[in-house]
Amino acid sequence: MSSHYPFRLSTLLAVAAAALALLTPVLPLRAQTVPQQSGQHAALSDHAKSENKPELNTEQKPSAESTSPQAAPSANAGPTGQKGVTGKAIEKVKEVAKSAGDIFSRVPCLPPKGGSKSMGSLPRVASRLVAGQPVVIVAFGSSSTQGYGSSSPEFTYPNRLAAQLRRQYPTADITVINAGIGGEDAPEMMKRLKTTVIDLHPDLVIWQVGTNAVLRNLDPNETAKLVEEGITRIQAAGSDVVLIDPQYSPRVNEHAESAGKMMKLLNKVAELRKVGIFPRFAVMKDWHERQAIPIENFVISDGLHMSDWGYACFAQLLGDDIIKSVGQIKLGVNVPADVRTYRPM
Repeated sequence: MSSHYPFRLSTLLAVAAAALALLTPVLPLRAQTVPQQSGQHAALSDHAKSENKPELNTEQKPSAESTSPQAAPSANAGPTGQKGVTGKAIEKVKEVAKSAGDIFSRVPCLPPKGGSKSMGSLPRVASRLVAGQPVVIVAFGSSSTQGYGSSSPEFTYPNRLAAQLRRQYPTADITVINAGIGGEDAPEMMKRLKTTVIDLHPDLVIWQVGTNAVLRNLDPNETAKLVEEGITRIQAAGSDVVLIDPQYSPRVNEHAESAGKMMKLLNKVAELRKVGIFPRFAVMKDWHERQAIPIENFVISDGLHMSDWGYACFAQLLGDDIIKSVGQIKLGVNVPADVRTYRPM
Protein backbone atom coordinates (compact mmCIF):
# COMPACT_ATOMS: atom_id res chain seq x y z
CA MET A 1 0.00 0.00 0.00
CA SER A 2 2.78 2.36 0.83
CA SER A 3 4.19 1.82 -2.67
CA HIS A 4 1.02 3.37 -4.20
CA TYR A 5 0.84 6.35 -1.88
CA PRO A 6 3.30 8.58 -3.78
CA PHE A 7 1.33 7.97 -7.00
CA ARG A 8 -1.99 9.08 -5.45
CA LEU A 9 -0.36 12.17 -3.86
CA SER A 10 1.27 13.25 -7.15
CA THR A 11 -2.05 12.80 -8.96
CA LEU A 12 -3.88 15.00 -6.45
CA LEU A 13 -1.20 17.68 -6.73
CA ALA A 14 -1.42 17.66 -10.54
CA VAL A 15 -5.22 18.07 -10.39
CA ALA A 16 -4.90 20.94 -7.92
CA ALA A 17 -2.32 22.70 -10.10
CA ALA A 18 -4.55 22.36 -13.17
CA ALA A 19 -7.51 23.82 -11.32
CA LEU A 20 -5.43 26.75 -10.09
CA ALA A 21 -4.22 27.41 -13.64
CA LEU A 22 -7.81 27.64 -14.89
CA LEU A 23 -8.59 30.29 -12.26
CA THR A 24 -5.50 32.38 -13.03
CA PRO A 25 -5.79 35.10 -15.76
CA VAL A 26 -3.36 34.77 -18.69
CA LEU A 27 -0.87 37.65 -18.92
CA PRO A 28 0.73 38.69 -22.26
CA LEU A 29 4.46 38.06 -22.70
CA ARG A 30 6.74 41.10 -22.95
CA ALA A 31 10.12 41.02 -24.64
CA GLN A 32 13.05 42.28 -22.58
CA THR A 33 15.74 44.22 -24.34
CA VAL A 34 19.28 43.28 -23.40
CA PRO A 35 21.97 45.92 -24.07
CA GLN A 36 24.06 44.61 -26.93
CA GLN A 37 27.68 43.95 -26.14
CA SER A 38 30.17 43.88 -28.97
CA GLY A 39 32.95 41.33 -29.25
CA GLN A 40 36.15 42.27 -27.50
CA HIS A 41 39.33 41.19 -29.20
CA ALA A 42 42.04 40.03 -26.79
CA ALA A 43 45.61 39.08 -27.50
CA LEU A 44 45.97 35.46 -26.41
CA SER A 45 49.30 34.48 -27.94
CA ASP A 46 52.35 33.84 -25.80
CA HIS A 47 53.60 37.08 -24.37
CA ALA A 48 57.00 38.49 -25.31
CA LYS A 49 59.58 37.83 -22.63
CA SER A 50 61.15 41.27 -22.95
CA GLU A 51 60.28 44.49 -24.69
CA ASN A 52 63.80 45.02 -25.95
CA LYS A 53 64.69 41.73 -27.64
CA PRO A 54 64.73 42.16 -31.44
CA GLU A 55 64.21 38.46 -32.03
CA LEU A 56 60.73 38.78 -30.61
CA ASN A 57 59.71 40.74 -33.67
CA THR A 58 59.38 37.48 -35.58
CA GLU A 59 56.83 36.00 -33.20
CA GLN A 60 53.30 35.38 -34.40
CA LYS A 61 50.85 38.21 -34.09
CA PRO A 62 48.33 37.90 -31.26
CA SER A 63 45.29 35.90 -32.20
CA ALA A 64 41.91 37.49 -31.62
CA GLU A 65 39.15 35.85 -29.65
CA SER A 66 35.74 37.31 -30.41
CA THR A 67 32.67 37.01 -28.28
CA SER A 68 29.49 37.13 -30.34
CA PRO A 69 27.05 39.90 -29.40
CA GLN A 70 24.14 38.82 -27.30
CA ALA A 71 20.83 39.10 -29.13
CA ALA A 72 17.70 40.35 -27.42
CA PRO A 73 14.99 37.69 -27.07
CA SER A 74 12.16 37.80 -29.60
CA ALA A 75 8.62 38.85 -28.68
CA ASN A 76 7.43 35.25 -28.63
CA ALA A 77 10.24 33.95 -26.46
CA GLY A 78 9.13 32.14 -23.36
CA PRO A 79 9.81 33.38 -19.80
CA THR A 80 12.58 30.81 -19.38
CA GLY A 81 14.45 32.11 -22.43
CA GLN A 82 13.99 35.70 -21.31
CA LYS A 83 15.31 34.96 -17.86
CA GLY A 84 18.25 33.02 -19.25
CA VAL A 85 19.48 35.76 -21.58
CA THR A 86 18.87 38.57 -19.09
CA GLY A 87 20.39 36.59 -16.25
CA LYS A 88 23.55 35.89 -18.22
CA ALA A 89 23.92 39.57 -19.12
CA ILE A 90 23.49 40.62 -15.48
CA GLU A 91 25.95 38.00 -14.26
CA LYS A 92 28.52 39.13 -16.83
CA VAL A 93 28.22 42.73 -15.65
CA LYS A 94 28.61 41.60 -12.04
CA GLU A 95 31.70 39.54 -12.88
CA VAL A 96 33.37 42.43 -14.71
CA ALA A 97 32.57 44.87 -11.91
CA LYS A 98 33.85 42.41 -9.29
CA SER A 99 37.14 41.77 -11.11
CA ALA A 100 37.67 45.52 -11.46
CA GLY A 101 36.96 46.10 -7.77
CA ASP A 102 38.96 43.18 -6.38
CA ILE A 103 42.24 44.34 -7.91
CA PHE A 104 42.06 47.61 -5.93
CA SER A 105 40.87 46.08 -2.64
CA ARG A 106 44.29 46.44 -0.99
CA VAL A 107 45.77 49.36 -2.88
CA PRO A 108 43.33 51.91 -4.31
CA CYS A 109 43.89 53.40 -7.76
CA LEU A 110 44.24 57.16 -7.34
CA PRO A 111 45.07 59.85 -9.91
CA PRO A 112 48.32 61.78 -9.49
CA LYS A 113 48.22 64.14 -6.53
CA GLY A 114 47.47 67.66 -7.64
CA GLY A 115 45.77 66.43 -10.82
CA SER A 116 47.24 65.97 -14.27
CA LYS A 117 47.22 67.77 -17.59
CA SER A 118 44.12 67.27 -19.74
CA MET A 119 44.56 64.54 -22.33
CA GLY A 120 42.84 66.57 -25.04
CA SER A 121 39.72 66.06 -27.11
CA LEU A 122 38.32 63.03 -28.89
CA PRO A 123 35.74 64.48 -31.28
CA ARG A 124 35.18 61.34 -33.36
CA VAL A 125 34.62 59.06 -30.36
CA ALA A 126 32.24 61.59 -28.80
CA SER A 127 30.23 62.06 -31.98
CA ARG A 128 29.89 58.30 -32.48
CA LEU A 129 28.67 57.78 -28.92
CA VAL A 130 26.18 60.66 -29.18
CA ALA A 131 24.83 59.28 -32.46
CA GLY A 132 24.51 55.78 -31.01
CA GLN A 133 26.99 54.37 -33.52
CA PRO A 134 29.55 51.60 -32.84
CA VAL A 135 32.94 52.71 -31.51
CA VAL A 136 36.11 50.83 -32.48
CA ILE A 137 39.31 51.44 -30.51
CA VAL A 138 42.69 49.99 -31.52
CA ALA A 139 45.33 49.66 -28.79
CA PHE A 140 48.57 49.81 -30.79
CA GLY A 141 51.93 49.09 -29.18
CA SER A 142 54.43 46.56 -27.90
CA SER A 143 54.42 44.01 -25.06
CA SER A 144 52.87 46.29 -22.43
CA THR A 145 49.90 46.65 -24.78
CA GLN A 146 49.94 42.94 -25.59
CA GLY A 147 49.86 42.40 -21.83
CA TYR A 148 53.09 40.68 -20.83
CA GLY A 149 53.17 40.40 -17.03
CA SER A 150 49.41 40.06 -16.60
CA SER A 151 48.14 36.82 -15.11
CA SER A 152 45.28 36.51 -17.60
CA PRO A 153 44.18 38.08 -20.91
CA GLU A 154 41.29 39.60 -18.95
CA PHE A 155 43.79 41.73 -17.03
CA THR A 156 45.57 43.39 -19.98
CA TYR A 157 45.06 47.13 -20.18
CA PRO A 158 42.97 47.00 -23.41
CA ASN A 159 40.57 44.50 -21.83
CA ARG A 160 40.38 46.50 -18.60
CA LEU A 161 39.74 49.67 -20.61
CA ALA A 162 36.98 47.99 -22.64
CA ALA A 163 35.23 46.82 -19.45
CA GLN A 164 35.35 50.31 -17.95
CA LEU A 165 34.00 52.04 -21.06
CA ARG A 166 31.17 49.52 -21.34
CA ARG A 167 30.22 50.18 -17.71
CA GLN A 168 30.20 53.91 -18.43
CA TYR A 169 28.25 53.57 -21.69
CA PRO A 170 26.14 50.42 -21.15
CA THR A 171 24.03 50.85 -24.29
CA ALA A 172 26.99 51.56 -26.60
CA ASP A 173 28.61 49.05 -28.96
CA ILE A 174 32.29 49.41 -28.00
CA THR A 175 35.08 47.20 -29.35
CA VAL A 176 38.69 47.41 -28.16
CA ILE A 177 41.19 45.57 -30.37
CA ASN A 178 44.54 44.59 -28.86
CA ALA A 179 47.18 45.22 -31.54
CA GLY A 180 50.23 44.96 -29.30
CA ILE A 181 53.26 42.87 -30.30
CA GLY A 182 56.15 42.41 -27.88
CA GLY A 183 59.59 43.65 -28.86
CA GLU A 184 58.44 46.30 -31.32
CA ASP A 185 58.88 50.05 -31.49
CA ALA A 186 58.17 52.74 -34.07
CA PRO A 187 60.17 51.22 -37.00
CA GLU A 188 58.39 47.83 -36.77
CA MET A 189 55.01 49.37 -35.94
CA MET A 190 55.09 51.62 -38.99
CA LYS A 191 55.44 48.55 -41.21
CA ARG A 192 52.10 47.19 -39.98
CA LEU A 193 50.32 50.50 -39.40
CA LYS A 194 48.06 50.14 -42.43
CA THR A 195 47.03 46.51 -42.04
CA THR A 196 46.85 46.41 -38.23
CA VAL A 197 45.38 49.85 -37.60
CA ILE A 198 44.16 51.97 -40.51
CA ASP A 199 42.45 49.16 -42.42
CA LEU A 200 40.28 48.47 -39.34
CA HIS A 201 38.80 52.00 -39.62
CA PRO A 202 39.09 52.75 -35.90
CA ASP A 203 37.49 55.74 -34.23
CA LEU A 204 40.36 55.96 -31.74
CA VAL A 205 43.95 54.73 -31.86
CA ILE A 206 45.82 54.52 -28.54
CA TRP A 207 49.50 54.32 -29.51
CA GLN A 208 51.93 53.13 -26.84
CA VAL A 209 55.45 53.75 -28.13
CA GLY A 210 59.02 54.67 -27.15
CA THR A 211 59.99 52.16 -24.47
CA ASN A 212 61.92 49.79 -26.70
CA ALA A 213 63.61 52.70 -28.45
CA VAL A 214 64.91 53.84 -25.05
CA LEU A 215 66.09 50.36 -24.08
CA ARG A 216 67.86 49.89 -27.42
CA ASN A 217 69.47 53.32 -27.30
CA LEU A 218 67.78 54.35 -30.55
CA ASP A 219 67.79 58.02 -31.52
CA PRO A 220 64.73 59.63 -29.89
CA ASN A 221 64.54 62.15 -32.75
CA GLU A 222 64.16 59.37 -35.32
CA THR A 223 61.44 57.74 -33.22
CA ALA A 224 59.61 61.06 -32.93
CA LYS A 225 59.72 61.56 -36.71
CA LEU A 226 58.21 58.13 -37.32
CA VAL A 227 55.51 58.72 -34.72
CA GLU A 228 54.61 62.06 -36.30
CA GLU A 229 54.37 60.40 -39.70
CA GLY A 230 52.19 57.65 -38.27
CA ILE A 231 49.86 60.11 -36.55
CA THR A 232 49.49 62.06 -39.80
CA ARG A 233 48.40 58.89 -41.60
CA ILE A 234 45.99 57.91 -38.84
CA GLN A 235 44.42 61.38 -38.77
CA ALA A 236 44.09 61.39 -42.54
CA ALA A 237 41.92 58.28 -42.13
CA GLY A 238 39.70 60.22 -39.72
CA SER A 239 40.64 58.62 -36.39
CA ASP A 240 41.29 60.25 -33.02
CA VAL A 241 44.73 59.55 -31.54
CA VAL A 242 46.14 59.27 -28.02
CA LEU A 243 49.84 58.61 -27.37
CA ILE A 244 51.16 56.61 -24.40
CA ASP A 245 54.75 57.35 -23.35
CA PRO A 246 57.22 54.88 -21.71
CA GLN A 247 56.60 53.37 -18.28
CA TYR A 248 58.32 54.32 -15.04
CA SER A 249 60.25 51.18 -14.10
CA PRO A 250 63.78 50.22 -12.98
CA ARG A 251 64.98 49.16 -16.45
CA VAL A 252 63.67 52.30 -18.12
CA ASN A 253 65.13 54.44 -15.34
CA GLU A 254 68.56 53.01 -16.17
CA HIS A 255 68.29 55.09 -19.35
CA ALA A 256 67.02 58.23 -17.65
CA GLU A 257 68.52 60.71 -20.11
CA SER A 258 67.19 58.93 -23.18
CA ALA A 259 63.79 58.40 -21.54
CA GLY A 260 63.57 62.09 -20.70
CA LYS A 261 64.31 63.09 -24.29
CA MET A 262 61.79 60.59 -25.60
CA MET A 263 59.00 61.95 -23.43
CA LYS A 264 59.76 65.56 -24.35
CA LEU A 265 59.72 64.72 -28.05
CA LEU A 266 56.48 62.71 -27.80
CA ASN A 267 54.85 65.63 -26.01
CA LYS A 268 56.10 67.97 -28.73
CA VAL A 269 54.68 65.72 -31.47
CA ALA A 270 51.34 65.48 -29.63
CA GLU A 271 51.17 69.25 -29.37
CA LEU A 272 52.12 69.73 -33.02
CA ARG A 273 49.58 67.22 -34.33
CA LYS A 274 46.97 68.26 -31.76
CA VAL A 275 46.43 64.81 -30.27
CA GLY A 276 46.11 63.57 -26.73
CA ILE A 277 48.94 62.05 -24.71
CA PHE A 278 48.62 60.00 -21.53
CA PRO A 279 51.74 60.60 -19.38
CA ARG A 280 52.24 57.03 -18.22
CA PHE A 281 55.76 57.67 -16.91
CA ALA A 282 54.66 60.60 -14.74
CA VAL A 283 51.60 58.74 -13.47
CA MET A 284 53.62 55.68 -12.44
CA LYS A 285 56.31 57.86 -10.88
CA ASP A 286 53.61 59.51 -8.81
CA TRP A 287 52.45 56.12 -7.57
CA HIS A 288 55.89 55.42 -6.18
CA GLU A 289 57.26 58.79 -5.08
CA ARG A 290 54.14 60.62 -3.90
CA GLN A 291 51.69 57.84 -3.09
CA ALA A 292 54.42 55.64 -1.54
CA ILE A 293 53.41 52.51 -3.43
CA PRO A 294 56.32 50.02 -3.68
CA ILE A 295 57.50 49.47 -7.26
CA GLU A 296 56.96 45.72 -6.91
CA ASN A 297 53.24 46.45 -6.50
CA PHE A 298 52.96 47.68 -10.08
CA VAL A 299 56.04 46.27 -11.88
CA ILE A 300 56.83 42.55 -12.07
CA SER A 301 60.18 40.98 -11.21
CA ASP A 302 61.76 41.68 -14.61
CA GLY A 303 61.90 45.35 -13.64
CA LEU A 304 60.09 46.44 -16.80
CA HIS A 305 56.58 45.12 -17.36
CA MET A 306 53.52 46.00 -15.35
CA SER A 307 51.65 43.73 -12.93
CA ASP A 308 47.91 43.10 -12.84
CA TRP A 309 47.47 46.07 -10.50
CA GLY A 310 49.67 48.28 -12.69
CA TYR A 311 47.70 47.46 -15.84
CA ALA A 312 44.39 47.88 -14.01
CA CYS A 313 45.19 51.29 -12.55
CA PHE A 314 46.75 52.49 -15.81
CA ALA A 315 43.60 51.44 -17.70
CA GLN A 316 41.36 53.01 -15.08
CA LEU A 317 43.06 56.42 -15.26
CA LEU A 318 43.26 56.29 -19.06
CA GLY A 319 39.57 55.43 -19.21
CA ASP A 320 38.76 58.30 -16.84
CA ASP A 321 40.53 60.69 -19.22
CA ILE A 322 38.67 59.33 -22.25
CA ILE A 323 35.33 59.64 -20.45
CA LYS A 324 36.18 63.18 -19.37
CA SER A 325 37.16 64.16 -22.90
CA VAL A 326 33.96 62.71 -24.37
CA GLY A 327 31.93 64.54 -21.74
CA GLN A 328 33.61 67.85 -22.53
CA ILE A 329 32.82 67.56 -26.22
CA LYS A 330 29.22 66.51 -25.56
CA LEU A 331 28.81 69.60 -23.37
CA GLY A 332 30.79 71.80 -25.76
CA VAL A 333 33.10 73.12 -23.06
CA ASN A 334 36.86 73.38 -22.52
CA VAL A 335 37.64 72.18 -26.03
CA PRO A 336 39.38 74.66 -28.37
CA ALA A 337 37.65 74.90 -31.74
CA ASP A 338 40.86 74.25 -33.69
CA VAL A 339 41.33 70.95 -31.86
CA ARG A 340 37.78 69.80 -32.54
CA THR A 341 38.00 70.50 -36.27
CA TYR A 342 41.68 69.82 -36.87
CA ARG A 343 42.64 67.57 -39.72
CA PRO A 344 45.98 67.51 -41.58
CA MET A 345 46.19 69.52 -44.79
